[in-house]
Amino acid sequence: MLESLQLSSLVAVVAVIFSIAILGYFSWKTLITSNYFQKGINLYQQKNYPGAEAAFRQVISLNSTNDVVHLLLGDSLMQQGKVDAAISEYQEVIERAPKKVDAYLRLAQAFIQQHKLQEAIAILQKASDLFQAQRQPEKAQQIQRVLQQVSSV
Repeated sequence: MLESLQLSSLVAVVAVIFSIAILGYFSWKTLITSNYFQKGINLYQQKNYPGAEAAFRQVISLNSTNDVVHLLLGDSLMQQGKVDAAISEYQEVIERAPKKVDAYLRLAQAFIQQHKLQEAIAILQKASDLFQAQRQPEKAQQIQRVLQQVSSV
């Protein structure tokens, strides 16, 4: 009976230690990710786009599913003229989060920069449709005005 009680106490202690270790690991990982993210933001604001790119890539290596970081990485790449790489980032966000309008708008901008106007028009139309579906008609109208401008080029 005493041995059974000691064993169950030992199991409980091990479970608590294991839980604390897991919590500590995720806290540490979150802190590191947050530091790299803030560093990337600061570097981007200072127009140090290669440094921002490196910091955002570090964040992605720790948490690959953060859509905002992929968008910011794409923006950093765009600022460096790495349009194809930026397009890949924006498309990855669209695949993972198809209702994230910011990714469509950035993708359209990249296509316009590459003079791929038909692709840009198709993407802008999707963005307008998403704004309509999200009950944001003012933003949809803004996109329609941009569409008219791009279509007349």
